[in-house]
Amino acid sequence: MAPSILWFRRDLRLSDHPALHEAVRLGGSDGVVPVFVLDEEFLAPAGPTRATFLASCLEALESSMGSSLTILSGDPAAELTALATGLGAAHVVVTGDYGPSGVRRDHRVATQLEAAGVRFHRVSSPYCVEPGTVLGSSGAPVKVFGAFRRRWEVIGPHNVLPVPDVSFVPVASTASIRDLVARAGNRRPALFGDLPDAPPSGLPAAGEAAATAALEAFVQGPIDTYGHDRNLFAVPGTSRLSPHLRFGTIHPRTAVAAAAGGGEGAATFISEIAWREFYADVLHHHPDSVREPLQAKMSRLVVDVGPDAEERFRVWARGETGIPLVDASMRQLLAEGWMHNRGRMLTASFLIKHLHLDWRWGARWFMWRLIDGDLASNTHGWQWTAGTGTDAAPYYRIFSPVAQAERFDPRGDFIHAQIPSLAEIAAPAVLQPGGGVDLLHQADYPAPMVDLATERAEALRRLEETKDG
Repeated sequence: MAPSILWFRRDLRLSDHPALHEAVRLGGSDGVVPVFVLDEEFLAPAGPTRATFLASCLEALESSMGSSLTILSGDPAAELTALATGLGAAHVVVTGDYGPSGVRRDHRVATQLEAAGVRFHRVSSPYCVEPGTVLGSSGAPVKVFGAFRRRWEVIGPHNVLPVPDVSFVPVASTASIRDLVARAGNRRPALFGDLPDAPPSGLPAAGEAAATAALEAFVQGPIDTYGHDRNLFAVPGTSRLSPHLRFGTIHPRTAVAAAAGGGEGAATFISEIAWREFYADVLHHHPDSVREPLQAKMSRLVVDVGPDAEERFRVWARGETGIPLVDASMRQLLAEGWMHNRGRMLTASFLIKHLHLDWRWGARWFMWRLIDGDLASNTHGWQWTAGTGTDAAPYYRIFSPVAQAERFDPRGDFIHAQIPSLAEIAAPAVLQPGGGVDLLHQADYPAPMVDLATERAEALRRLEETKDG
């Protein structure tokens, strides 16, 4: 006998972990070697913010294990094969990965391991229902969220698993957890220019214990009013679980189980989990949608390019557009590595439909800065706003920054918190482009970079051109 190897990836926890249970079974009395691989392919596109949070998640995992992770660096196929053959291990176990790059990597790893006589076991997924499982009556993928959710609820989620009795076997590492921060971000797009890279100083607590505490606090409080309060910028009405779901410090099945049987707020929360899984399913069936419009006809939409367009992008990313709620949301991203979901929709709509820029530019910036940057959710959230994704005609849905502020930050509390120079300007003036008439000449807050009505009309004109072919 020899220990089994558990390759941790987006499952950085011990509870509700099917792959860990399987690794324990396969390792028997020889235990489980816990491994994390610093894979350049996956670290290079990640900004320092997400890498820093990931490092903290790994440190918390080590603490909860009471044993060291084996940290390897390099090509996972080569590193895991060398480790397994050196230990005489016959089994490497992972939680399944359904992203396009992850699928390709796992196929390559499995091929090399099996050539060396080592079995590669994919067990479960980071989702309640594995992507590709929800199908329509004809056996084809479900294209509409409502139909997806109805079938999703019937298939899963399944039972929550306890922490197994596990004996972890430490093996010497060839790298350190903190090495990943230094190695992340090697593919910083030139488009970003002089935009800041430094992670926020106050990232949230990472790891399974923090995730569990966040879930408990949410279920005991804000979940009852989640259906309403989740849209209010200045109210702590959301779960803040998205970074934990991204890195698997909690499984969505655990979150759904905690919310099950609740009222309207709990039902809305479960629906948001289903949205996350719907987008993972869409990406699974359409891997090219990472870079290409899901609706091919929308590739005809004219977007602005060139140096002037790139500078407008950077103004947007810095939160200096002169549109208070847009700027407040973008500054929240810089300051926290997180953004309110309604802010994500609003700022995406502004970039695409008021600045007429490519949705992929914004998606890349979000993935660079967000600690919860999830490829499927981020890509298809942007495609939804851009009118290129799963919704039939959302391009007509052009968010008005003023109307959004009046409805979801009516006193300007969120704007005041994120833009201190506007803290003394009361609503409704602070909700207006340029901060209202009283602020147009204020030196430390810019005048609006565009006229909202003019650019809204231009966006609709460009949409009509796509119809003309």
